[in-house]
Amino acid sequence: MSEETLYDLIIIGGGPAGLSAGVYGGRAKLKTLILEKGSLGGRAFTTREIVNYPGYKETTGPDLTGAMAEHAQSFGVEVKKEEVKSVDFTGDIKIIKTKKHEYQAKAVILATGTEARVLGIPGERELAGMGVAYCATCDAEFTEGQDVVVVGSGDQAIEEGMFIAKFAKSVTVIVLHDEGQLDCNKQAAERAFNHPKMNFIWNSVLDSIEGEDEVTGVKIKNTKTGEITDFPCGYVFFFVGMVPGTKCVNGQMELDGRGWVHTNEMMETDVPGVFAVGDVRAKYLRQVSTAIGDGAIAATAAERYIEEQADFKANVVESEKPVLLAFWSPEFGDSLEKVGKVDAANREAGDKYKFIEVDITRKKGLAKKYNVTVGADKTACVIELNKGALVREIALDQDVRGQL
Repeated sequence: MSEETLYDLIIIGGGPAGLSAGVYGGRAKLKTLILEKGSLGGRAFTTREIVNYPGYKETTGPDLTGAMAEHAQSFGVEVKKEEVKSVDFTGDIKIIKTKKHEYQAKAVILATGTEARVLGIPGERELAGMGVAYCATCDAEFTEGQDVVVVGSGDQAIEEGMFIAKFAKSVTVIVLHDEGQLDCNKQAAERAFNHPKMNFIWNSVLDSIEGEDEVTGVKIKNTKTGEITDFPCGYVFFFVGMVPGTKCVNGQMELDGRGWVHTNEMMETDVPGVFAVGDVRAKYLRQVSTAIGDGAIAATAAERYIEEQADFKANVVESEKPVLLAFWSPEFGDSLEKVGKVDAANREAGDKYKFIEVDITRKKGLAKKYNVTVGADKTACVIELNKGALVREIALDQDVRGQL
């Protein structure tokens, strides 16, 4: 294994969550690498105006995320512009493969964010990049003097539509709902209704996109009458939601039915040493401010995980003696007393075993590794290990001395 490609922490994704994790990882003196396939800052980089990030009355996505990236790099964090193609999380050392390189890490933070949802309307994929677009910041300037169609009626669709209107001749929004009903906030809706370039077609969906080498128009279907009408335009923008960016980890961790990653409060996934942060998580609110918190928590948890792994290797796997891991919990009054009796019995037997107490509330990953649970019915658990392999569980309800 090359020292050059082995990192303490690899962060896949350079949005606000990934950059925040980078700051905390770098500050903790972890050898940290951020892999980002696009612009540092993720989707936040494409946001022209941010007015709800605490401490900043108004800023832009590039300015805010640029400062975050600079902060992370000031702690020695490496940043490489590479797209992750596949991962292998099965071993203690995680393997991340890009098109040109292979990297290894002791811990990984998944910060892959989301991607624009593709509806699969006839002509959508065929004309992508030729008039079909998903990013107003990227493509709005090319709509100068043209008629534009926007699909979607949420906050993103309406706000991006008004930005496109700065360049386009007109912007027509295709809305599934009855007249006057949008899915965006009331303030944005009022501004859009009063905008001279913004138009709306109600109770309708996009049936197809027309054109060969470029978009020339669309067919719009009225959901109430079934009537299909032709509508000439030069660009079609889709703002119909996002999907989690989890393609590269397919089959490596548990995802819900929609592809979102579930974590606990420490941002841990179901794979030891792999954490998930930001928009790729199943979470209530996807904002820059919540992403920052996710990254801070995950990097701190990853630091502890790495330390625990090193400690486990030195004190358990490489121990000359067999080891007794004694799991106890401060939640139960007799828990520590029970493991204390095993410790005393071991000392009476001449310290035949290396005895290690484990607070299960602080080292849940280690408990999970050996399928150890502590509860009201079993307030403590002691297991014997040999070079890290499980040998047996000590029966605490029986005479302990006779078992050692």
